Amino acid sequence: MSIVTKTGDKGETSLMYGRRVPKSDPRVDAYGCVDEMTAALGLARSISIEKFLSEEILAAQKDLIVVMGELATTPQDRERYVKDGFHRTTAAMVDRITAVIVDLEKDKSLYPKDWVIPGGTSVSAALDFARATCRRAERHIAAFMANDNDFNPEILRYLNRLSDLLWVLARCAERTSRAK
Repeated sequence: MSIVTKTGDKGETSLMYGRRVPKSDPRVDAYGCVDEMTAALGLARSISIEKFLSEEILAAQKDLIVVMGELATTPQDRERYVKDGFHRTTAAMVDRITAVIVDLEKDKSLYPKDWVIPGGTSVSAALDFARATCRRAERHIAAFMANDNDFNPEILRYLNRLSDLLWVLARCAERTSRAK
């Protein structure tokens, strides 16, 4: 099957289970922002030589696949989504990255005395870019969820915590560079 379907040529796209919506639909915007963040994390992971950073980035990318799938599913199809074996964003996902942050924060040298200017290293710059993209996704999803009474609040919690993790990981990347 070709990637070229031509079904989006008139400004529509399909959600999970084939429901057609305009590409300007807030749901499409929401998962599109998360897709951009996943790609930004891919850039960071591709240039990272630190095993810990690469593993944490990959774990976040895998979590974001869950987030995107859930965002791309309408409330009418959520039961089917879960029945088909797809996962929802959970408090355990949030707790996992919270624990990583808490562990990393034991190193007080990660916190500079002044504002951080992204670009200390290529990896930290890529992580800061992903963090800023994450914050944008969070803003768009917060606006989207305001109109969805059945929205999973763990999605917003996850993105909020992920942006914190990305900030700390960027500082780790800079610290590792200074140590060499």
